This record gives sequence, C-alpha cells and structure tokens, in this order.
Amino acid sequence: MENEIIGMPRIGDKAPEFKAVTTQGNIHFPIQYRGKWVIFFSHPADFTPVCTSEFMAFATLEEKFEAANCKLVGLSVDGLYSHIAWLRTIQEKIEYKGMKDVEVNFPLIEDITMEIAQKYGMIQPGESNTKAVRAVFFIDPKGIIRAIIYYPLSLGRNFDELYRALIAMQTADTFNVATPADWQPGDDVIVPTAGSCGMARERMTAKEDITCHDWFFCTKRLDKETLWQNILK
Repeated sequence: MENEIIGMPRIGDKAPEFKAVTTQGNIHFPIQYRGKWVIFFSHPADFTPVCTSEFMAFATLEEKFEAANCKLVGLSVDGLYSHIAWLRTIQEKIEYKGMKDVEVNFPLIEDITMEIAQKYGMIQPGESNTKAVRAVFFIDPKGIIRAIIYYPLSLGRNFDELYRALIAMQTADTFNVATPADWQPGDDVIVPTAGSCGMARERMTAKEDITCHDWFFCTKRLDKETLWQNILK
C-alpha cells in the first residue's frame, strides 16, 4: 500500500530478534551477542560506490571497535552470493583513501525477502521500496537499542562519529555522566542534575572537582587515561 506506515523499533526497545544467513555463517541476533555492544547497520546494495567506501572503512576500523567491546553486523537485501562476490571484489580490486586489500570479516546478512529490513524499519518508501537506507542501530550488551542514526541513500556515514557515539554511551554508563555537545574522550563530562534544592546549593558551594556554571549545569574532569582504562578491553 502506498500510504503504509513502516514501523521501526525505538530507543529503549529490545532489539528485534531474528535468525539469518550471513557471509560468516548463520547468526541468531541479538542473542549470540549478549555481553557486547553491536553496531547493526544496513546498506542499499552491493556493488555500489558509497557502500563500497563504507565497508572498507568499517573493515579497516573493526579492530578499533572490537577493542571497545563492539561487534559489527551489516545487512542488505541482496543475496549471499552477491555479498561474497562483492566483498571479494573489494579485497582484490578496490583501493580508496589509502585502503587496499581490505578483507571484510564481520557478518553481512542476506535479506532477500526484506523481512529483517522491514522489522527494523530500514525500508523507507520515501527513498526506495526495494533498498534499505543507511540505518545504524547501537545495541548494548543487554540487547537494548540505545541509539539510532538514519542516512539517505546518497549520504555516506561518518565513522569518526559512529565511534564517538559508541564511546560516549559507554562513558555515560560507566561513570554515570552525560556528554556535552561535540564531546571527545578527555573532555569534561556533565554530572547528573541536582535533584533537590539542598543538593543544588551544595553543588554550587562544593570545593570538589566539579565546575558549576549554574545549579543545573555542572561538569567535571574525566581524563583520557581513566576513561580508556575502564572502557577498552
């Protein structure tokens, strides 16, 4: 139907479960990834230039994500043999921005029926009825969706931002803080807002390592060494 509403999971929902065939064998998602973060992402089609550049970037950065306890899982509505042929072409023929001989070792899901893509709201009729947009789902170790980023078919993803977002969410969980605009590891973090007048007054007069710009906006230092010691595996 032309006006059919395509549902999608939301932040805070359990990641929809599925079993699938991938370039790395069968997977049971997200069950087999419990205890790890996952970046689950879709791309429109194999043998397309934007997708090729993205897969090269993801594959090159896989060890960096792995060190942050994060697995990568890709999906498109193409078939398994198309996936295999495309990934082989990337490794054997494509050189881009200094990346060459790139081997993609993370799973790429076959989704010819578009069942998984529909379940995650990756098919957006405004873009295409047959291709998944560039969706990114950040799923935490408990299988909960923590963040969602959507890109149109024409826009390649920013991989520095995907990594920054992952580390920021892990930082928030580990240290019970929030991260301000444009936060990078080593920058000050935001402490939880005071829940009472007494706490607000105490915050404003405290001599501890907290800087209060006003009662509701307080920051503290979180150095890189402390952060990485608690996050990187």
